[in-house]
Amino acid sequence: MNQLTEKELSGLNELLNEEELLVKKFQMLSEHTQDTEVKAKFTEIANKHQEHFRSLYAQLS
Repeated sequence: MNQLTEKELSGLNELLNEEELLVKKFQMLSEHTQDTEVKAKFTEIANKHQEHFRSLYAQLS
């Protein structure tokens, strides 16, 4: 893999932070709702953002 530039690393770091925030936000929303359908959707969204985070993090390897 080619070396990432400082600008690319900065952008990647920003995206990682955003994805991490979204994971935490949707996990919290899932924990605080009583509606099972809404809870399942929030959990699904949190998992999707966790996948995004892992994919972006893999770019650092």
